[in-house]
Amino acid sequence: MATENTTSQELFSHLFEACNILRGPINQDEYKSYVTPILFFKRLSDVYDEETQRALDESDGDEEYAAFPENHSFVIPEGCHWKDVREVSENVGTAIVNAMYGIERANPDRLSGVFSSFDDANWTDKTKLSDERLKDLVEHMSKIRVGNNDYAADVMGDAYEYLIKKFADLSKKNAGEFYTPRTIVKLLVMLMAPKAGETVYDPACGTGGMLIEAIRYMANDQLAYGRIYGQEKNLSTSAIARMNLFLHGARDFKITQGDTLRAPNYINAGQLQTFDCVIANPPFGLKGWGASAFETDTYGRNLWGCPPDSNADFAWLQHMIKSMNPATGRVAVVMPQGVLFHGGKEGEIRRQIIEADLIECIIALIGGIFYGAGVSACLILMNKNKVPDHKGKICLIDAKDIYTPARAQNYMSEDDIQTVFNLYSNYKDEIEKVKIVDLDQIREKNYTLSVNSYIEKEEQATVDPAEVREEYFKALQDVMESEKHMKELLVKGGYVNG
Repeated sequence: MATENTTSQELFSHLFEACNILRGPINQDEYKSYVTPILFFKRLSDVYDEETQRALDESDGDEEYAAFPENHSFVIPEGCHWKDVREVSENVGTAIVNAMYGIERANPDRLSGVFSSFDDANWTDKTKLSDERLKDLVEHMSKIRVGNNDYAADVMGDAYEYLIKKFADLSKKNAGEFYTPRTIVKLLVMLMAPKAGETVYDPACGTGGMLIEAIRYMANDQLAYGRIYGQEKNLSTSAIARMNLFLHGARDFKITQGDTLRAPNYINAGQLQTFDCVIANPPFGLKGWGASAFETDTYGRNLWGCPPDSNADFAWLQHMIKSMNPATGRVAVVMPQGVLFHGGKEGEIRRQIIEADLIECIIALIGGIFYGAGVSACLILMNKNKVPDHKGKICLIDAKDIYTPARAQNYMSEDDIQTVFNLYSNYKDEIEKVKIVDLDQIREKNYTLSVNSYIEKEEQATVDPAEVREEYFKALQDVMESEKHMKELLVKGGYVNG
């Protein structure tokens, strides 16, 4: 390891400085479309150089041997390496684009679309990005090496996560689409507890944070290779997800682009593929999501009916349920709290999910901890194979008071998520916090799952009305005396007439 003292925070600072070089001609909403691909291009070149050096060391300096494709995990064609771009002083944008697209074309299986997906980046527009500014950017990125030997995968990956969070901070309007707060992700994964060798699927994977956390939870075990799946509708976000997993050191994963509700990508023999673990933070209250096609869904995801076209929440839930392995399947999902009590078609679907005894736990969270979503959210856990003691029951947790207040935005700290996890693990009633309810209790309340409807509250101490009245008149007397004293001081100072 080159520099142990180089933390991911320091690396992040260097990467974010690249945004400052672009500041002015490039809108801050667009930073990610430039900084992400340039970082990835540099990373690929540095990793390629490491592989070349390893092959040279093995072969006593045989350069021909070091260039063999077998010694590399991907191909960098002639003229497409970082050092080639660094030597260019005119039409730098064109050189960057040619190198990126050259690498993409040379690695159709592994890297197709990772650069070209950023179609809003216009590297060759000199009115926006002069050669001088691009040279500054290239030189700035040349100051650091970002190969596998330079940083542990988690240092590199964490720095990139900080960068994604920073992009989210700068672009509040659609930030929630590609960034879920890290501790919430960690809590979901802890609750779902994926085991090495199990398949993990995120049908709305954004930048891949849920999948990365699942791999980390499994201690980056090699059994995770080939068992990680994600689908993301937005083209450039799906490219970021692939880069993010790659930067975190993940191997042999599948991230595909497409609209999951209209056209799921993971199909086996005409049936929806099923997974051991399904985890997601899908977009809340998605409108115009394709209800008419879902009415007669090819894959039978309309298990208990079709939600309205004005809100896809129960379409996501049914898609995830249908994606559960019939024996081992678990789901951990972030949803708006409306799914717990909405009536109509949604209420009917909820009733059927409850009667199917799939719901293991519901955790109500404080409002405002997700980017761009003022809506209060909840975490829903589902399980195809509940332990006998949990069958016919749902654990309801009120975590609305478990958070850390902060000036910019409330958040859940590591301690906060541990507190919630412990409440779930203890699996017993706790006044103001936890209630284990059975299906009969839920039926009595007409299938609402609003946590507040069930949690037992502490008894409020009753105060004698005479005591309240006495305190009120005493406070009133104090106010009148204070006002009288204040007036005396103002008259004495000559500020008002007596």
